[in-house]
Amino acid sequence: MAWYVYIVECSDGTLYTGISNNIVKRIREHNLGIGSKYTRGRRPVKLLRKWDYEDKSLASKMEHRIKRLTREGKLRSIMNGGVQFLG
Repeated sequence: MAWYVYIVECSDGTLYTGISNNIVKRIREHNLGIGSKYTRGRRPVKLLRKWDYEDKSLASKMEHRIKRLTREGKLRSIMNGGVQFLG
């Protein structure tokens, strides 16, 4: 089963990073207000980028690393198609 790390842009312009094994369902949940506390009041969200991983453990590690990036670092990773340590 594939796992995904994703970055969405919230309606207030902030970025949210998460993981899921069903990206379509997860984005729908965010937009319905049942996805996470952070995105609940910042709907709608728009998917900016996703990365595929073969297991949940690796996806979780990558999510943690992305969350530690600055906003500019996250935007750079979206524009460049990835983050060097995501390879």
